[in-house]
Amino acid sequence: MSQSLFYAFLIFMVVMYFTPGPNNIMLLSSGLTYGFRRTIPHIVGIVIGFAFMVAAVGLGLGTVFLAYPILQTILKYAGAVYLIYLAAAIAMSGPTKPDKGGGRGPMTFWGAAMFQWINAKGWVIVIGTITAYAAIAQFPLNIAIQTVISLLVGAVSTVVWALFGSALRPVLTSERLVRGFNILMAVLLLASLYPVFMDA
Repeated sequence: MSQSLFYAFLIFMVVMYFTPGPNNIMLLSSGLTYGFRRTIPHIVGIVIGFAFMVAAVGLGLGTVFLAYPILQTILKYAGAVYLIYLAAAIAMSGPTKPDKGGGRGPMTFWGAAMFQWINAKGWVIVIGTITAYAAIAQFPLNIAIQTVISLLVGAVSTVVWALFGSALRPVLTSERLVRGFNILMAVLLLASLYPVFMDA
């Protein structure tokens, strides 16, 4: 295994996972709105869903997208529509009461796992992982290593972002403040679409 390339890959994954993107913005908002415990299925869905995506693309699914580029375009626009829907849902979210379910509720495991396939930043990470860092080891060991690193870094990153949102609950105590924060998160979520369509 190439140790220097492995460390470069690890740095790449940490930077990509911990910087703001659709997943992290939604986890921050969910942690604030619903609390950490209710956000756990969302966390697990992201971690498992994205690691599965890395493994699937690395083991050959990526060739399908190379053969049919229209699929990437469809996923990009479908992802944009879904992000707009999520941004609207987040913007309208207020704090939940202990005795109430509270409207839409946090994202489910399956919702979060499936979202990875239309997450533009997720595709950037996957393509970078599979192409730039393929030489960290012989195939298919390289894919196994990349998948495991994705699971570990993803777990830490998602937990940190959700805990950060949850830690804001004692600070943002009024409904007005929570709504204001969620509107800001919705705007940031929409802003994450800009780099995607700059290349269009």
